[in-house]
Amino acid sequence: MLPPALPTLPPKDPPSRGAPPRRVLVADDNAYMRKALDAVLRAWAFEAVAVHDGPSALAAVRELPLHAVVLDIRLPRLDGLEVARRIRADPGSAGLLLIAMTGSRAARVGGAPPDAGFDHHLVKPVDPELLRALLDGSAASEAADPADL
Repeated sequence: MLPPALPTLPPKDPPSRGAPPRRVLVADDNAYMRKALDAVLRAWAFEAVAVHDGPSALAAVRELPLHAVVLDIRLPRLDGLEVARRIRADPGSAGLLLIAMTGSRAARVGGAPPDAGFDHHLVKPVDPELLRALLDGSAASEAADPADL
């Protein structure tokens, strides 16, 4: 069964010429979710990069200037928690917005420890309005209480 399609919000104005790219990395092993988020981000004038596992996410973070990373917690080969810890341990990634995604509240077994370094936590299917607000920096902190994870 496929997750519900993400609704599309109106496109954003394209970034001004010479502005740094608003590039978002999406790391999710679910091909449908990767493609859906990629399409939505591009409609919002973000440059999207999509990968399917933890090592690929780390490689992209090292190689590309990024605005944000949206990480599935349950990535293959290296889970999203460890990817987030390694990103936060790298001084070159300081200030990078990290957003965790989980399949459901019930799937948050053990939760995301505060030391993983996520700025926000979202439950799939992702609320596109909230994601857009987080990426635009216009949302108040929506990170779940780690005790609730």
